[in-house]
Amino acid sequence: MPVHITHKVQIPDHEIQLEAIRAQGAGGQHVNKVATAIHLRFDIPGSSLPEEIKSRLLAIADQRITKEGVVVIKAQQSRSQEKNRTDAVKRLRQLILKAMVQPKKRRPTRASQSARKKRMDRKTKRGRIKQLRKSVSPDD
Repeated sequence: MPVHITHKVQIPDHEIQLEAIRAQGAGGQHVNKVATAIHLRFDIPGSSLPEEIKSRLLAIADQRITKEGVVVIKAQQSRSQEKNRTDAVKRLRQLILKAMVQPKKRRPTRASQSARKKRMDRKTKRGRIKQLRKSVSPDD
């Protein structure tokens, strides 16, 4: 079943690699014999995502994305393999949704004429105050 990101964008199952591994950390004997953690791998350049989403995904500074453009997500919160699988896919979906948000174009702005005048007036006033602090020379 494909992973639905939005109603237009979806990822086919064959593009996502899910691998069951042993979870790390405490858990007693159970954690040592059952592979409940999930390693999810998703190759961005080789995926069927639109090019603009791919480029934005690759531009995101995220430690889960390798230099080669492979997303690696490790889910091991739950003791259930199915819950970890769902969690890993959910986190991949959130990452892609984050990349789908188009950044706003920056419009360069300038300070208004009155703001520039106020700034210069403040600078002049401050300069006069500093000028008055100077010691008066005795030869005047």
